[in-house]
Amino acid sequence: MTFVTKLSFASGDRDVLAETVQELKDTLERKGAECKGPHASPPETVTVPQYKRLRVGDEFSPWRYDVYKRSMEIHGADDVARDVVGRDFPDSIHVEVEVDRKKPLGHRRD
Repeated sequence: MTFVTKLSFASGDRDVLAETVQELKDTLERKGAECKGPHASPPETVTVPQYKRLRVGDEFSPWRYDVYKRSMEIHGADDVARDVVGRDFPDSIHVEVEVDRKKPLGHRRD
């Protein structure tokens, strides 16, 4: 069975995100792991209301910021994927990991 590790990254700091994802891709290529990505998604603008008091009512102008997203897939290379997932990423980056198990073609279902 082959495992596919899907990594999703999100950050408000585009430069740190781009640098981290590129460094990760370089590491995967150096170790010989099959990697697809990074794939960029359009930035999402988030709007957060700011209230002048603890109760709803008077508001300051809302706080707006962009969230940038990237995604990658690591095919096989379970030991390399494990090392990548265990890495310390910058605090400004949110990381989500999903692992899928792929069965070879022609494999019987049990």
